[in-house]
Amino acid sequence: PAGAPKPLPSSGPKSLREMPHPLATSSSEEMGPALTPSPDLLLPRSVADKDLSLPNGTPVDTSSPASSSSLLNRLQLDDDLDGETRDLFVTVDDPKKHVCTMETYITYRVTTKTTRAEFDLPEYSVRRRYQDFDWLRNKLEESQPTHLIPPLPEKFVVKGVVDRFSEEFVETRRKALDKFLKRITDHPVLSFNEHFNVFLTAKDLNAYKKQGMALLSKMGESVKYVTGGYKLRSRPLEFAAIGEYLDTFSLKLGTIDRIAQRIIKEQLEYLVELREYGPVYSTWGGLEVELSEPLEGVSACIGNCCTALEELSEDMTEDFLPVLREYILYSESMKNVLKKRDQVQAEYEAKLEAVALKKEDRPKVPTDVEKCQDRVECFNADLKADMERWQNNKRQDFRQLLMGMADKNIQYYEKCLTAWESIIPLLQDKPETK
Repeated sequence: PAGAPKPLPSSGPKSLREMPHPLATSSSEEMGPALTPSPDLLLPRSVADKDLSLPNGTPVDTSSPASSSSLLNRLQLDDDLDGETRDLFVTVDDPKKHVCTMETYITYRVTTKTTRAEFDLPEYSVRRRYQDFDWLRNKLEESQPTHLIPPLPEKFVVKGVVDRFSEEFVETRRKALDKFLKRITDHPVLSFNEHFNVFLTAKDLNAYKKQGMALLSKMGESVKYVTGGYKLRSRPLEFAAIGEYLDTFSLKLGTIDRIAQRIIKEQLEYLVELREYGPVYSTWGGLEVELSEPLEGVSACIGNCCTALEELSEDMTEDFLPVLREYILYSESMKNVLKKRDQVQAEYEAKLEAVALKKEDRPKVPTDVEKCQDRVECFNADLKADMERWQNNKRQDFRQLLMGMADKNIQYYEKCLTAWESIIPLLQDKPETK
């Protein structure tokens, strides 16, 4: 593609109403107001949304922050306000190819700027490859099982179809990895994860990988989800609604993704024909002296239409499709968290039932049952908070995506219109000179 690569639409930081739960490590003074189930959670922008945000998407908050941590968590949608609300900035750039005897791979520069006390220095610059990002995501899933972990771009590449070392592929992956880290950076819990800190700062990440890095947070140690043995009777209505919404959403988005890819393929096939079509008029003009000017004009016009179509296809491939893919993967990630929540609830129900069967007048609830109840409440709180955050991201991202798509199509048709209008004077009858 000609020119500098265009960045993917950025969601920027988002608002999140926090809910205190039994396993939270923050003090009660620093926790935000309790999160109540939102009736409009699964609906398009509604009256409730309008009450919470301005037309430009900036959340309205009349309360003053009680502490620096609550100020940090009162994140804004407007990128211009980043400097006032954020103290951690991460970017992924400068991809480099490394050729070794055993393998060839790409590394990316990860630059971090921060004022947080958890970091020893205000700025870091390290190089990471795809498998390092994959390691980070796995560690976040292990240590923060109650939270929605942003998806990574898919690793699988079909050999012979996609060249994983081409500039286009590497740039698309770089933008996706950059967005992955920015999603984590914007999250008020994940951004403080110890594994994330190590990923951003360690010069030799392999040393941590070999150690197994026993850095599980208190939250992660307390919320080890059950992998089986219990069967959930029924999901609470609000979580059943979330599950149904995610199924429908991923199905619709998958259909759009398939059709969009087919359209782009057909556009590129049409482009090949168009490139052969234009020069024919130019060749014809060389044989017809009286018609040479209008025929050359038609050839040039088709050439301009080729350029416009090529730009439109590139924009669709680089900006539109990656966002669809990200949200398809995002919905799968959310479904996984929902399954973990169900497993913990099933375990709690089974243990509660076992206690009830004991033939005691006043059976005392065992500690492990209480802990299991805490895990259920923790999952419910984090899942609802992350779902709200994800919905905010989605609204913002798709608004930008569809507006950008409309602009690109308008530009394409305007360029074609201008090209064809330019040759009309050449085709009109001219008065004969006497």
